[in-house]
Amino acid sequence: MAEWYEQSFGEDYLLVYKHRDVQGAKREVHQMIGWLGLPEGSKVLDLCCGMGRHSMALHEAGFEVTGVDLSDVLLREARENDPKGLVRWLKSDMRKLPFDGPFDAVVNLFTSFGYFERDEEHVQVLREIYRVLKPGGKFIIDFLNPAYTIARLVPSSERIDEGQRIREKRSIEDGYVKKRIEITAAEGEPGEPRHYLERIKLYPRERFEQMLAEAGLTLEAIHGNYNEESYDPESSPRMIMVGFRK
Repeated sequence: MAEWYEQSFGEDYLLVYKHRDVQGAKREVHQMIGWLGLPEGSKVLDLCCGMGRHSMALHEAGFEVTGVDLSDVLLREARENDPKGLVRWLKSDMRKLPFDGPFDAVVNLFTSFGYFERDEEHVQVLREIYRVLKPGGKFIIDFLNPAYTIARLVPSSERIDEGQRIREKRSIEDGYVKKRIEITAAEGEPGEPRHYLERIKLYPRERFEQMLAEAGLTLEAIHGNYNEESYDPESSPRMIMVGFRK
C-alpha cells in the first residue's frame, strides 16, 4: 500500500493549496537570505520543493538552485513555471538523495518534515542534509510549532473552490497532527469522493535538537515566524530552525 505522501501530492493538492502565492514565497526568501548570509552564486538545495515557488524566488535572488521533490505532479508544475530551465529539478525521496553536493545551503520549507513513522527515518533525512552540505554550509528547516498547533487546531473546515467542495478534518493522534481531506463536486454532480490524509509527527524543540545533533548538524537560531520574531514555545506559529554543518 502506498504511503500517504505518495498519494496526497497529486492534482488535488494543487487545488487544496492554490492559495499559496508567489509573492509570499518571495517575502519568505528575502528573510531567509538574511539568516543564511550567503553571497550571490551560492548553491542552494530546496529539499521538498513542491511547485517550486521558493526555488524560483531563490534563483531570482541570485543563487544556483536545485529543487528536489518526490511528486511527479508538483515537479511538472515547477518545470512549467520555469520554462527557461533556470532551476535544476530532480525527483527523489528525501531519505536518499541522488547526488553528493556540496551545497552552500539546504532549505526545507512549509513543514516538509515529519512525514514518516520512525524517528530513524527523520534522522536519516537530517543525515542526508549533512552529507550534501559542505563544511560550514547552512540549513533552514521551517517546521510547525507543536504547542501552538495543538492549542489552535481547527477541528474542521469546509469551502468551495473551482466547483469542488473541500472538507478538511484535523486531529492530534498518537503524537501526529493529521488532516483528512475529502473532495466532492459542489453541486451534487456524479463522482466518488476523493479522500487524502496528511500526517506530520509533532517534534518539540528539544527532540528536534537531539535529532539534529545525531545527524551532525548544529542549531544556531530559531525564529517563530518570517518577521524575525524570536521563538516562543507557546505562542510562535512556526519553529524555523537555522544552523550549519561543522
